Amino acid sequence: MITQDDSNTPMRFLVSAVASPNKVEGQLLSGAMSRKESVAILPSGQQTSILTIAEQGQQRDPAQARADLTLELIYSVSIVAGNLITPADDRPEFSDQFEARIRCSGQQSLLPGRMYFLEAIGGRSEVTISKLKYRLEDDSKNQYAANTLGPGETAVCNIALTRPIIYDPFSTCPATGSFRMLDKSGGELIAEGEIRHGLRRASNVHWQALDVDKQSRASIKQQIPKILWLTGLSGSGKSTIANLIEKKLIAARRHSYLLDGDNVRHGLNKDLGFTDADRVENIRRVAETAKLMLDAGLIVITSFISPFRAEREMARSLFEDGEFIEIFIDTSLEICEQRDPKGLYRKARAGEIKNFTGLDSPYEAPENPDLQLDTTLITVEQAADEILAYMEKSGS
Repeated sequence: MITQDDSNTPMRFLVSAVASPNKVEGQLLSGAMSRKESVAILPSGQQTSILTIAEQGQQRDPAQARADLTLELIYSVSIVAGNLITPADDRPEFSDQFEARIRCSGQQSLLPGRMYFLEAIGGRSEVTISKLKYRLEDDSKNQYAANTLGPGETAVCNIALTRPIIYDPFSTCPATGSFRMLDKSGGELIAEGEIRHGLRRASNVHWQALDVDKQSRASIKQQIPKILWLTGLSGSGKSTIANLIEKKLIAARRHSYLLDGDNVRHGLNKDLGFTDADRVENIRRVAETAKLMLDAGLIVITSFISPFRAEREMARSLFEDGEFIEIFIDTSLEICEQRDPKGLYRKARAGEIKNFTGLDSPYEAPENPDLQLDTTLITVEQAADEILAYMEKSGS
């Protein structure tokens, strides 16, 4: 990351400890701080003024970044560790979307659409790359199209967070304009970034409150909506089981919809291939579609390989507890390849199909699925009945 002279940047003070409502400790990250300065406490927005500034027991006026300071405030405020103190008339921004320059510093590639953790001075949030705009090479002078970002590569992208954070553009204040992206499962450092600017459209889009909600729609259908998420290798029996589940639901006068992996690629996802990045986006779109259908009060059955744990967890995170049932159709690669109902394994072995799950593209089996079924031990009919029984037991 680029470094800048902190003394020429806006005043930003990070609170590390609170002794009382008007006495705090922390670090002056950037800029200069003076006595009697009018300040704001973020994120609450409360205002007060600086009474005294001390560094190692010695009074300072002004104090310069980067210094560890103890502050006394004129007015008591509600304040906790992690809050920022800034000039009342020069506050940082607050948004859940921004453009950033990122460098992939981990051992794995960054995939647009995959959920990561973002850590910054101004907050922590789940985050996705909503758009990888271009990759940078040759000292950032040349721009290249890219679908993923490999280790050591740098790119400009749009970032979307699940909750807003406080930030400054990196050019304004490096301390509050920098962030790290971490792997959700293991906490491994994936990338480091610099915020270029907020995406203003984020502040113009609001969630519209509606009078008719999910419970109302489910009530008239006399059912509890659920997501039955079937995952497994190609040839494991997912589609056959999913189709039978829906037939049984319809026979029981339930309202359902089946989202099938092949079928959605004829329309909703017809622009996607089978690279890791496209697989991530494929599941993201399906999960969002399933969420809308569940909101309509439906029982939604999905039949997708969905090979990556991260995307299955992302899908689960969209739903309330108990709504999402992950069902692992646990059929070995050897059995799936013996069945090969569509001839796909044969073509993949012959090199006619690239990025085929189980062969040259990984399948990450669920570690703790809600239900695990081995189709070599039970029939398709028995599998469908077990799934429906589990759904009934879970409160459908």
